[in-house]
Amino acid sequence: MAATGRPGVSYVMPVLNEAGYVREAVASILGQEYDGDQEIVLALGPSTDDTTEIVERMAAEDSRVRFVHNPAGRTPIGLNLAIKATRLPVVIRVDAHSLLGPDYTSRGVETLLRTGAADVGGLMAARGRNDLQRAVAAAYNSRYGLGGAAYHSGAPEGEAESAYLGIFRRSIFDEVGFYDESLWRGQDWELCLRIRKAGHKIWFDPELSTTYFPREDFGPLAAQSYASGVWRGELARRHPEGKSFRHLLPPFALLASSVGSLAWFVPLTGVGPVKGWLLRGFRLAPLGYAGLVGYAAATTENLRPGQRLLLARVLPTIHFPWAAGFIRGRLRGSGQTVDAGRKCRGRDA
Repeated sequence: MAATGRPGVSYVMPVLNEAGYVREAVASILGQEYDGDQEIVLALGPSTDDTTEIVERMAAEDSRVRFVHNPAGRTPIGLNLAIKATRLPVVIRVDAHSLLGPDYTSRGVETLLRTGAADVGGLMAARGRNDLQRAVAAAYNSRYGLGGAAYHSGAPEGEAESAYLGIFRRSIFDEVGFYDESLWRGQDWELCLRIRKAGHKIWFDPELSTTYFPREDFGPLAAQSYASGVWRGELARRHPEGKSFRHLLPPFALLASSVGSLAWFVPLTGVGPVKGWLLRGFRLAPLGYAGLVGYAAATTENLRPGQRLLLARVLPTIHFPWAAGFIRGRLRGSGQTVDAGRKCRGRDA
């Protein structure tokens, strides 16, 4: 505890090829309006850009900034290395693509203490710096994009299944263990599952909001979506209690649209009435999906016409690779699937 009575806070952040974002992310931490002790521990992956040099300069400029090396470059390994290097009783996970509001820490710690939870999370408020990134952000914030999870679209304050990023009591890692390093993605959900099974609460606070900057191009976005789908499928294999109806919607849309598109090439002449009706029904599937995408693009607020057109491309770029990945992960497991959209080939962070 600091002299103010506020618990000290350690921020942990894995970084890999984040030269364009990491300095601003760290600045948002250093600018927190919080009068308890603070430190930042970054886990440095083997970046191929200037990330390492930027982090080393920040550590030299401010004694609150420290770093550990993460040669594997993977998120759960980096998080565990950073957490083990912390020295304060509250751990806040931060993403290099995120910005914390000035009162994020004070609000989060107050909620942690008020509720008795082991982990607290809030909204992921996606934002964009250009037209395409704004369209991707709109998809992330929409129930038509990532399925309407509480931390995307909002929900009343209360207990939750998992938390975005997370504000943790440091002691919870000693009790239930650290992030599962065999899960290259989705490790936050699995950790929250262990915390809940140990009898502790995960808490969602909609007043907590973190600005997040998503991918800026279609190729990296599709690669990220595919990898996320694969690892969600792997989680469903390992933990049946983690299955959700919303996870089945993208695979259904992919299969129905694929079969429906092929049905247009099957002639209706010479088939019986039952097969004819089935073919006509299948043909409606891709039209129905296109209609849903068009409706989402037309009704999403605060977008210019060009951004709405981009959103209409972004949604299937998220849905279909995610669906293909989920089917693969659910049936065959994740294997060594990485996010191929990252600049550091063969690494995942």
